[in-house]
Amino acid sequence: MGIETTVHLNFEDEAREALEFYRSVFGGQVVAFTYGQAQDVEHPADTDRLAWGEVRTEAGFHVMAYDVREDQTYDAGDRPFFVSVRGDDTEEIIRYWKGLSDGATIMADLGPSGWAPLYGMLKDRFGVIWTLDIAANHGG
Repeated sequence: MGIETTVHLNFEDEAREALEFYRSVFGGQVVAFTYGQAQDVEHPADTDRLAWGEVRTEAGFHVMAYDVREDQTYDAGDRPFFVSVRGDDTEEIIRYWKGLSDGATIMADLGPSGWAPLYGMLKDRFGVIWTLDIAANHGG
């Protein structure tokens, strides 16, 4: 087996809702494990928060998420990272764009760009910034 890089998103009591939303856009299954299930509850408010969760599809989409504990600070920041979804099927990228656009702030409309035949950027309703594009052939 090689190496796999996966985005791991941190939330404050929204991880399960975010994972369900991403599953509704990309498909796949949500796997979620709470602090209560892990018998790792330091504060009662953590019982139903996610200690670990993920959505994974057969097409290769994979994102992980958890909820910070009650006693931990949380600051999503302004632009700490982007989640990039790149493909070669225009209809598939448009379908994902439409799904993620629900409740989102559009930062760059989905359309042609100087580096890709199709590119767009949005901040979803959970504050996560996504870039979606069609991979361009730059002769390399």
